[in-house]
Amino acid sequence: MAYRILFSDIDGTLLNAERDLSVNTIREIGRIKASMPVVLVSARMPKQMTHLQEKLGITDTPLICYNGALVMTGDTAIHSTEIPPETIHRIVAYNENNPDGKFHISLFQHDSWYVEAYDYWAQREENNTRVSPEIKANRIVADEWSRSGIGAHKITCMGDAALIEKAYQYFREHLGDGLHLYRSKDTYIEIASKQVSKLTGIKRLLEQYDIPLEAAIAFGDNYNDTEMIAAVGHGVAVANARDEVKAVAKAIARHHKEDGVALYLRELL
Repeated sequence: MAYRILFSDIDGTLLNAERDLSVNTIREIGRIKASMPVVLVSARMPKQMTHLQEKLGITDTPLICYNGALVMTGDTAIHSTEIPPETIHRIVAYNENNPDGKFHISLFQHDSWYVEAYDYWAQREENNTRVSPEIKANRIVADEWSRSGIGAHKITCMGDAALIEKAYQYFREHLGDGLHLYRSKDTYIEIASKQVSKLTGIKRLLEQYDIPLEAAIAFGDNYNDTEMIAAVGHGVAVANARDEVKAVAKAIARHHKEDGVALYLRELL
């Protein structure tokens, strides 16, 4: 089957060691973008992705944000699934009442990102994504969202590894039925609704394009890419990918620091 659309994860997959797009990657995407849509699929918020679209010259294609919780076509959300306010309150309350100390919580909703303080974790995320957070207490944000009837597209918890491990075990036991809890590092938990994944976002978008899943190519590296890589017609893991991702991939590209996606596209297409 001829491939008709390309999906790619960003961090650890498409970006290089400087967390940017290489000249080689921009050139290869530029070569194929007229023949097939190139769609970025990420845990990031929209405005953490649009500057990359601009560099690639693909601002006319949709974005799959927050691991599939938000699918954007231009300024229009064609799909949105949020973590409900009561769940946000339970996560915030756990942190506030933790006798072992607090960890960092980031709350994301569409293009809004809130943190309690401009701490090490906020600065690191800002450096990685080139977007700055708004400073506001987690509880105040949760209260305001409750009154407005909106939830979070994503929550991230970051901090001391022991604190994060205990939080992960607690959330898995008490909230795991409704949430995806992703662990890419021992200091990090990424939280999304269990109703969504990168694959659900892809399927929603393919309905709009009227393209079968078998005609899609996808690149990824981390746990939250596994389902996507396994399901598409041609799923490719970069060399630095988790073993679980490599196990379901049709092929392995070179390391993301070696322009793996660009080099693989040059050979495949």
